Amino acid sequence: MPKLDLSKAPVKSDSIYPSPYAEMMAGRSSVRIGDMGGLTQFGVNLVTLQPGAMSSLRHWHLNEDEFVMVTEGECTLVQDAGETLMRAGDCAAFPAGNPDGHHFINRTDSVARFLVVGSKAATEVATYSDVDLRVEMAGGRARFTYKDGTDFKGPR
Repeated sequence: MPKLDLSKAPVKSDSIYPSPYAEMMAGRSSVRIGDMGGLTQFGVNLVTLQPGAMSSLRHWHLNEDEFVMVTEGECTLVQDAGETLMRAGDCAAFPAGNPDGHHFINRTDSVARFLVVGSKAATEVATYSDVDLRVEMAGGRARFTYKDGTDFKGPR
């Protein structure tokens, strides 16, 4: 495989979240590096957070491991136990099945970037810690539900 030219990679800035959560992701974008390189067993994404942006709703994965390394700037990792400042070179790991929700927030005046590497399970469930929401992923499709498994129809 030749060197990947990230300048030619498509940038994803939309969200699969239902409203009103999708709108909360303004200022976040990612480059799907793993897809660009034809990888199928794990994902590799370079996420950019503009000042004030967050990476996602705070969440945890049932079946997928996740690894993050900050590559530029600084952002705040938010977990159940509190907050941790993350700077370029800092890493965090989130094992599958650990119900400690996490996300990153850029509370600075500069852009922050981090690399995310995660396994690609055939089926996945992600639970969102701070809102009544979860997503079931299978066959490339997302089904959003409340935490009790009933179909999501909006915040309650």
